[in-house]
Amino acid sequence: TAVPVFCNSCFCEPRNPTQRFSLTSCGHVLCEICLQKGKKDECLVCRTACRTLVLSKQTSPDIQSLFMGVDVLCKKYSKEITQVSEFQEKHLKHLLAYHKQKIAKLEESLKKVTQQMRQLKRMKPPEKTTPLPFSSTSRNPFSIPSRKQNDYSSYSLHSSRPSTSEMMETMEIDPVPSPMRKLETPTGPTRLSVITPPQDGRMG
Repeated sequence: TAVPVFCNSCFCEPRNPTQRFSLTSCGHVLCEICLQKGKKDECLVCRTACRTLVLSKQTSPDIQSLFMGVDVLCKKYSKEITQVSEFQEKHLKHLLAYHKQKIAKLEESLKKVTQQMRQLKRMKPPEKTTPLPFSSTSRNPFSIPSRKQNDYSSYSLHSSRPSTSEMMETMEIDPVPSPMRKLETPTGPTRLSVITPPQDGRMG
């Protein structure tokens, strides 16, 4: 049931359709007679500055809901709340579907890039190469030289650089120098002149 409308000053109720009630901005209801008794733009009940609005069937639903019963308001607003809830849920479902589609595309792109990276890794040569086995033609510091090289190397070693023992054997070592020994200085051959005196004006 609706809340009865009455004047907050004289507490009269509407008796005939022609009698009008007004609602002040401070939240009081005044009949037409009491409204004229008070000062203009001033509430007769609380004496504060206010504005007034005539109550009628043309009044906005928000103002009319102030005089409606709570049970009626519950039914009315529950229906509106349900409509709003369904609208918001549908709206959010569209947004969720968009994000799901976007995530699926990103996952597909990531999968393709991962496959490409794996293929590139397979095609890339290894960083560390294994050493090749020694071949007969390759240079090997530990390879056995040929017979010719052995002969040549032994010959060159014996001929050019004799061993220390050989040098000691060939050298005559006098551990105690003799004071009587004279140093011998090598003397070269006497100089010979092969030029004969000129004869008949010619050298010969």
